[in-house]
Amino acid sequence: MNSKGQVWGYTLMLGITVVILALAFAPIGQSFVNDAMNVSTASAIGMDCDNSSISSFTKGACVVTDFSLAYFFGGLIFIGVAIITAKLAFGGSE
Repeated sequence: MNSKGQVWGYTLMLGITVVILALAFAPIGQSFVNDAMNVSTASAIGMDCDNSSISSFTKGACVVTDFSLAYFFGGLIFIGVAIITAKLAFGGSE
């Protein structure tokens, strides 16, 4: 196998690894977001997002916190798929 074939295989493995790691760490990230959005406990400080009498700033922080998980892990999955797609589309046999 020449060096171009080795780079192609390595890039494919790298893209798949990024996607798998993003999917594996998503439940852990979800637990951190849930702790941040729930009522404060002895082990976690929360924003109490279900309370209707919180300030507008706290409501905004709750919305940003809720979207941050999807943006972060969606971005990681997008990067992994972009690596795979770029290598398949532009890294053909030369």
